Amino acid sequence: MKKPLLAATLTIALLPTLSLATPDFDACLDGIRDRAIQDGVEPAVAQRVLARVEFLDRVIELDRRQPEFTTPFADYLARSVTPQRVDRGRELLQTHRALLERVQHETGVPPAYLLAFWGLETNYGNYFGRTFVPSALATLACDPRRSEFFTGELIAALHIVQESAIPLERMLGSWAGAMGHVQFMPSVFLRHAVDGDGDGRRDLWNSVPDALLSAGHFLNDLGWETGYRWGREILLPTGFDFAEAGRSLRRPLGEWRRMGVTDVSGRPVADLELPATLLLPAGHLGPAFLVYPNFNVILGWNRSEYYALAVGHLADRISGADPLRTTPASDAPRLSRDQVMALQTTLNGKGFDSGEVDGILGPATRNAIRSFQLAEGMVPDGFPDRELLARLDID
Repeated sequence: MKKPLLAATLTIALLPTLSLATPDFDACLDGIRDRAIQDGVEPAVAQRVLARVEFLDRVIELDRRQPEFTTPFADYLARSVTPQRVDRGRELLQTHRALLERVQHETGVPPAYLLAFWGLETNYGNYFGRTFVPSALATLACDPRRSEFFTGELIAALHIVQESAIPLERMLGSWAGAMGHVQFMPSVFLRHAVDGDGDGRRDLWNSVPDALLSAGHFLNDLGWETGYRWGREILLPTGFDFAEAGRSLRRPLGEWRRMGVTDVSGRPVADLELPATLLLPAGHLGPAFLVYPNFNVILGWNRSEYYALAVGHLADRISGADPLRTTPASDAPRLSRDQVMALQTTLNGKGFDSGEVDGILGPATRNAIRSFQLAEGMVPDGFPDRELLARLDID
């Protein structure tokens, strides 16, 4: 049940050995070292790890253009839920059936969802990332945008080194510091990782049982509701009021049924009190989804709606479901972070509150778009299509 650590084939020469010689970065590391020691990290561990970090400009660049927030839904879904990933997930469903059923018994999370997270995070363990995690975290901790969050993650990584969960030279992961088969951030590792194979260690790099059982425990701790799915693709009736879409509005499933909403086969959705929200990730001409409380649990893993929809759809496909009934348009505008910030600034200036100008097309920005569309007599789907961008003079 062990999986070899792919990154172990990298030479130690790939690891940084010196911090960037800038006073600001060095001073930042000194402050983090002091905080880590106060948090219980041994001084020798803090010194050994932080002496090897360097500032990574590439990490800052990637942080500013995360694909979950800058890629059109059609492109994101096509890259996330590929035929190869679906087929491999179905193969692994058989290969690891006993383990997956054990995880479901202990945590309530069905096998297909565990595989979907595993598939999206590392393509089932085929790529963990090659960035030295302490350097990635130190870079982000010393960047003002999310300094406090990543300072905490770096201190958590120091605790992991102290725990001897992984040798320092093998602590490689994503540009944002996520690690192992299921790409846990260090703080998530400390709180939720478990020993699934009984060897006395929490090894998310080399042990598939540790990784999948840890993923199940994390989702369970986030509030996974046993017996319910994430949501589903649905069909909307002619003349539907698209102002009903968006995560700020939630109705019992039975109310959506009475509004004429059906599944993709045309059957009315169930008459239940289960709270459900309508999402239109590609606008009113794209696929429509009703999402349930477990969708919010997925968002607890990654706050991107696109990511959560991809997890749900991949889980469905691994379980045997067909592709989406409605294909999202492939010509949707691709907005850069700067364009989204310009959009937010313009909406705020016109009195449509999009929240913080952060370059992320999140719920607050979509609600502001929807309000602007209503005021302009447009279809209020909360989607920044070319007509909306033209009216707001966003290049």
